[in-house]
Amino acid sequence: MSAITSLDDLFLHTLRDIYYAEQQVRKLLPTFVERATDAKLKSLVQEHADQSDEHVERLERVFEMLGEKAEGVTCEAMDGLVKEAKHLLSDVEDAETRDAAIISSAQAIDHYEITRYGTLSTWAEQLGHPDAADLLAESLADEEEADDRLTLLAEDRVNAKAA
Repeated sequence: MSAITSLDDLFLHTLRDIYYAEQQVRKLLPTFVERATDAKLKSLVQEHADQSDEHVERLERVFEMLGEKAEGVTCEAMDGLVKEAKHLLSDVEDAETRDAAIISSAQAIDHYEITRYGTLSTWAEQLGHPDAADLLAESLADEEEADDRLTLLAEDRVNAKAA
């Protein structure tokens, strides 16, 4: 990608960043589902995996609206979060503690996605792309809801079991 010299350039770069990030999340979530032991956690992570597919589709629609090719740029932040999650899962032997680690890792990823979708939605609106802003806001709402549901599950039972 060429130099970033305007908000339009930054918007496109960040859009490519989250597109790459979503691809990495799609690869990681099945591992979370496989390694989780709590049935509700498995269900929530599977739902989020399905939502990630929808997020990628929305991003592709945004690229299309902009007349740009849907492609990612390496997101070192997401690569780091994925690497950390995999490392953590390999280190945790106790099943209940692993469930708590899955929630923690999933929420770290959600928080990154929340910042990106929030920023992108705002920029899209400011740059005169209200339809793109709406699509990005839908993904933002999904991420916030997923984060809230994971928090409730952790507080309701997963953390207590791990303790």
